Amino acid sequence: MEPAAMSRSPCSIISPASISTGPLLPVRLAVRPRRRAPAFVAPSGRPLVARRAAAGEKFEAETPIEKRFPAFPTFMDINQIRDILPHRFPFLLVDRVIDYKPGEYAVAIKNVTINDNFFPGHFPERPIMPGVLMVEAMAQVGGIVMLQPEVGGSRENFFFAGIDKVRFRKPVIAGDTLIMRMTLIKLQKRFGIAKMEGKAYVGADLVCEGEFLMATGSE
Repeated sequence: MEPAAMSRSPCSIISPASISTGPLLPVRLAVRPRRRAPAFVAPSGRPLVARRAAAGEKFEAETPIEKRFPAFPTFMDINQIRDILPHRFPFLLVDRVIDYKPGEYAVAIKNVTINDNFFPGHFPERPIMPGVLMVEAMAQVGGIVMLQPEVGGSRENFFFAGIDKVRFRKPVIAGDTLIMRMTLIKLQKRFGIAKMEGKAYVGADLVCEGEFLMATGSE
């Protein structure tokens, strides 16, 4: 290559003598901080989470209150209950069975209305369901468990033998729906005696609880 061409070359040759031999200095590298990914913003300019929350509130506001709460399921209706329990008006205190597991438990409801025959006397100015009738209603739910073939019971003989540790937590008034769960704890088939645990609720509030002794005879 000609010297003139070399002078026109963009590359230059550095001689070792031209390199500085002074002390080496530490090099500090500048690290740029990582940028946080921005929250997703919808085309409207509002964060997506906020839009979804607002949409949920709008849906709840637009849905009439009578359509927000589903009805209780029906495992046994009143006619099926009447086929099992010997009780009749005015002492049949179970309106619907909403859950049931043979030989283990039953969950039922009693719709408490101002037309119940005990309210005119208990009390005229403040209609409160008597505690003894709450206990009776729970015992009837226990009877639905006891009077089934899985427990070896009879549909003719059913006795409420005793109660223990009963506590009334809150009053039950006209307009409430009493939800009762009776759970079989111990069963002596030979003697037809069972021990059951009962709890009654209005909404999520526990209003009554206790232990029940039930007895049934054979046909």
